[in-house]
Amino acid sequence: MNTSHTPVPAARQRAYSGQAPSYDRDTGVFQPYRRQLVEALPLDRGQVVLDVGCGTGLCCGLLRDKVGPRGGVVGIEESPQMAAVACERIALEGWRNVSVVQSPAEDARITPAADAALFCAVYDILQSPGALRNVLARLRPGAWVAAGGGKWAAPALMGMNLLISMLHAPYVGSFGGFSRPWRHLEQLVEDVQVRGWASAAGTS
Repeated sequence: MNTSHTPVPAARQRAYSGQAPSYDRDTGVFQPYRRQLVEALPLDRGQVVLDVGCGTGLCCGLLRDKVGPRGGVVGIEESPQMAAVACERIALEGWRNVSVVQSPAEDARITPAADAALFCAVYDILQSPGALRNVLARLRPGAWVAAGGGKWAAPALMGMNLLISMLHAPYVGSFGGFSRPWRHLEQLVEDVQVRGWASAAGTS
């Protein structure tokens, strides 16, 4: 496990402070969307995939199922508390080809190069061009990237947006740009496709 001393924005530090023990329970309703996002990522057996902002490791097993025991899953997680829970999950499941780098995504060091990257419900990371550039630099040419998470519903749906705000507030440092979370990513990757899976729930 690597540890970085690069300063992390205070808002991002607060977003996950103290959430690790209850994170699985509090966000369990979103597990079907995590599964959909992983399924949308083309992966072959034996490949290596980055789980950026892996949290407590809720996507790690899904990704491992796709790459198989000869592939690899590397989680990147800046919260020590979240990373610790993910490592416990990995040890309990006996996933020898799954690891966690405890570091901000802006300066995580990953070798060898990966074949794909997953950004699942990591809004604050998606708002950091530095984090995106660093992660994409760790990918092989032609690698796939999948990103998904919350966003605002139509402005007229005030009640829905209030619910979205309540659900995401513990995990979002700032809601600036929440209507188009992929705005930085689309400037760095080719052939971006945006798909709405559950607009009523603020998920895309």
